[in-house]
Amino acid sequence: MRNFLTLMLACTCLVCSAKNLVYHDARQFPVLGTVVLVEEGYTRFPDSLKNQVERELLYTLGTNTAGMAIRFSSDATALSAKWVSTLELEMNHMTPVGIRGLDLYTLDDNSEWTFVSSVRPTCNKKASQYSIVSGMERKMREYLLYLPLYDGIDSLYIGIDSAAVIQMPNVDLPIREKPIVVYGTSITQGACASRPGMAYTNILEREMNREFYNFGFSGNGQLDMEVAQLLVTIDAGLYIMDCLPNNTAERLRERLEPFYRYLREHRPDVPILFIESPLFPIIRYNQGTADAINAKKRSVARIL
Repeated sequence: MRNFLTLMLACTCLVCSAKNLVYHDARQFPVLGTVVLVEEGYTRFPDSLKNQVERELLYTLGTNTAGMAIRFSSDATALSAKWVSTLELEMNHMTPVGIRGLDLYTLDDNSEWTFVSSVRPTCNKKASQYSIVSGMERKMREYLLYLPLYDGIDSLYIGIDSAAVIQMPNVDLPIREKPIVVYGTSITQGACASRPGMAYTNILEREMNREFYNFGFSGNGQLDMEVAQLLVTIDAGLYIMDCLPNNTAERLRERLEPFYRYLREHRPDVPILFIESPLFPIIRYNQGTADAINAKKRSVARIL
């Protein structure tokens, strides 16, 4: 009987705690990883590109929030999130958390980002609500909330206990000046990370404490000039080109040099780092794939 009463009391406290949460629109806080003003929504592509991008799928992928994050501080003892996904996307090779969930990190005393918890989406529904963490000591902490890798967000609200405050960051980390801009494929976008914080651009962002822009487009990192025109609007410290897997040797010969020259012409002092195509395990067995990768390497070498 005593155990039953204890359980009922605990459940009652949890319900009361949930009822006492106050939700705040995430748009009032800095959004990392995008050139788009939050008034246009959570997206990597501005509305102005909608009629310029030749391929509709590329534009749709640009509305995915890969690499984007909300930066805020709070003294909350409990944090929650509720959000509405744009696409309600599901894929058979990625987790729902990686596709359209969230990831929360906090800054420790050594200025290193520490994982708090993943934020799981509701299956088969666009609207999700999830209790991220509770029972924390009341102290001001810095937070980084990563957004979905393969879906978009129509709205996002951060819940805190009613006695807490939530506000702009008190610490300027990650450093936003001279961000690192990565252009690439599904590998860059985050396939097949189990959760948003594990996309490689997000890992590097935390390790280097430097803002990253993720311009990975699954299957569509095909050197479209509209993307080059967007990249040069960013006062970048480094451009990383990781787009070989989505291009044939022929397309590289046709498109890589104009894309590269455009970046160099408009940002002459910014270093440009090229990443080779991954050596996929299948090349041990499929000679055609091995030959194609080697042809891409030769094409890039001739151009650069």
